[in-house]
Amino acid sequence: MIAQRTTAEQIDALEIDEEAYEQATDNFEASPWNDRLFCFHAGLDEFMEEPEDDTSESELVQQYDLIISNPPFYTEDYKTEDSQRDLARFEDALPFEDLVEAADLLLSENGIFSVIIPYKEEARFLALANDFELYPLKITHVKGTPTTEIKRSLLAFSRTHQTPLIDELIIETARHQYTPEYIELTKDFYLKM
Repeated sequence: MIAQRTTAEQIDALEIDEEAYEQATDNFEASPWNDRLFCFHAGLDEFMEEPEDDTSESELVQQYDLIISNPPFYTEDYKTEDSQRDLARFEDALPFEDLVEAADLLLSENGIFSVIIPYKEEARFLALANDFELYPLKITHVKGTPTTEIKRSLLAFSRTHQTPLIDELIIETARHQYTPEYIELTKDFYLKM
């Protein structure tokens, strides 16, 4: 999707799960943009490991103009009555602290870091990003329908402090009745949209 919407010369992806990595690699190879796509079979921690030599840190870290992450998180129906246990399990695979720290190291000076997270984690994520001097550029609250609660936050950060654009995206007005805004956003990726 990124390759389809941008002229980026190189797009790197990370996938820790073996089966998902193999599927991503197959999809990349079958893509019209395959010369620009590469998938690393690694977790973020492995990707961030520094080679053990005398190279300076600035030469070690690849800088990216755009970083997009849909970090793993458990859905509400997975939650138990033990809130501490839920919180620990929520971020087992990729703690938000690790994600923000990595984004800070990997993001170019004028780059944008975008993430999708549960809405209830938005304030904490904004505070973490602020600690690394990553400031919200845009905040989109996503609702399934006009009458449901906000479920997700789409956050875009930059290194420039500014007043963020805050808006809302409603996906459906009724089952399979998509809003014009959602259709406009996703139409390039769905055959029947």
